[in-house]
Amino acid sequence: MNNHMDSQGKLALSLASVLIEHGWKIALAESCTGGLVCATLTDLAGSSDWFERGYITYSNEAKTECLDVPVETIASFGAVSEQVAAAMADGARRKANVNVAVSITGIAGPTGGSQEKPVGTVCFGWSIKKNVGDDVKTITITKQFSGDRQTVREQARDYALSYLLGLLET
Repeated sequence: MNNHMDSQGKLALSLASVLIEHGWKIALAESCTGGLVCATLTDLAGSSDWFERGYITYSNEAKTECLDVPVETIASFGAVSEQVAAAMADGARRKANVNVAVSITGIAGPTGGSQEKPVGTVCFGWSIKKNVGDDVKTITITKQFSGDRQTVREQARDYALSYLLGLLET
């Protein structure tokens, strides 16, 4: 196993232990990463204890149909936006009936970028409802990654998981 896989495995294990400790499950809503985060998490034996499901909503229609992302939100802000990332994360959390959901929508390249949103632009959403009766906490961030398509996707996966771990450990 190379070091890259080791760090991913450690990150996934840390996340798993926090989820198990609280009795929480996670759902993913991935666009540009195409299931990379789901694959990393489900590589762990026993992940069925805490991994509920993943949505790979690549098209705008899929985001609307599977996650209830409003058509108007996509039309107003674009699929790669914090508004859509928030709606994806909230939709995944509600639809899967889990405590924690993560969304990723971006432009992995090599084409599809624009001046406002160059290749490597990735928007993230985290939707967390720790306990029944708690308010939902939804956080969004936009990051700019560099490198080829696979590198952008891997950086997005790593960021989504490490940031989530930080949120859950506080």
